[in-house]
Order: sequence, then structure tokens, then C-alpha cells
Amino acid sequence: MGLVIDALVLLVVVPGLSLAIMYNRFVRQQTLVNASWGGVDVELTRRHDLIPNLVATVKGYAAHERTLLEALSAAREAAAAQEKQPPAGRSDTEEAMGRSLAAVMARAEAYPELKADQAFLDLQHQLVETEDRIAAARRFYNLNVSDYNQRVATFPSNLVAGWFRFRAHPFFEVSDEAMRTVPPVTLS
Repeated sequence: MGLVIDALVLLVVVPGLSLAIMYNRFVRQQTLVNASWGGVDVELTRRHDLIPNLVATVKGYAAHERTLLEALSAAREAAAAQEKQPPAGRSDTEEAMGRSLAAVMARAEAYPELKADQAFLDLQHQLVETEDRIAAARRFYNLNVSDYNQRVATFPSNLVAGWFRFRAHPFFEVSDEAMRTVPPVTLS
């Protein structure tokens, strides 16, 4: 009789304990993914906040670059409108804003007075620093998503994921072109 009870306990307790451990690990990993996305979002918002200052500074020196500045402002507005969206919904608008920002920064090279302006240099430095922080936050987020998604897809944790509706998270991906167009810092 004691052997039957021991076997019954093993058949109920061990799977139940394993289930609880796997569930709790999913919750921890999902929380980490959400927190790491928050880090990306903070840095993207910082970049959005720097754009109006850049536009105002450049506008004072390069008023005839109006089309380029308007394109950057429009791209910034589109990206800012997506702030509450998940990563998959933000990649395209953030890439478009990055390309517009790079175009403005490249065009600014043609204005020696602008390149020497301390406010512009400070903004340029802040933008480059922000781009670096976005890249680091994006790598951290994608690493956490990779670990989480691997657990969602592999046996036996995929059974727990299915039962409790843990779904794979999207990566926050930007094209190689967008990564190559990070605004350069020029020290005068």
C-alpha cells in the first residue's frame, strides 16, 4: 500500500511541481521581455524628443532645406504616433525617421556655420549617444525575446506555453540600411 501511495505522489506531485516551475519561469521571462521593451521605448522617445530641437537649430542656418526638415518632422510625428504600439508595428516608422534624420545630418555638413554652432554640436552628440543606446536596448530586448521564444517553442515547455497561452514575442528589427545611416559625429 505504501508503494502505491509513493507512486501516486510521484505521478501527481512531480508533474504538478514541474508545471508550476515552468509556468513561473514563463512569467519571469515575459516580465523581462516587457521590461526590456520599455528600455527600447524610452530611448526611442528620447530620440523623438530631440528631433524638434534639431529641426529648429538647422532651420536657423539652412532655411532653404525646408523640404528635408519637413520630411524629418513628418517622420518624427509618424514615429511618435506609434509610441504605444508593439515592436512589430514600430519598425517601419522608426526606420523612416532614422533615414530622415541621417539625411538632415548629412545635409548639415554643407553648412560650416551650422557645424560650428555649439547647440547643433550638442544635439548631434546627444543624437549619436541616443542611437547607441537604442541599439544596445534593442539588442537586450531581442536577446530576451530569443530566450523566451525558444522556451515557447521547445518541448516540454511548449505544452505549458500552449495551455497558459504564452505566445512568442516579435523581435524589434531594423534593416541593415537603417543601422548604416546613424548620424555621424563630427568634431570641429
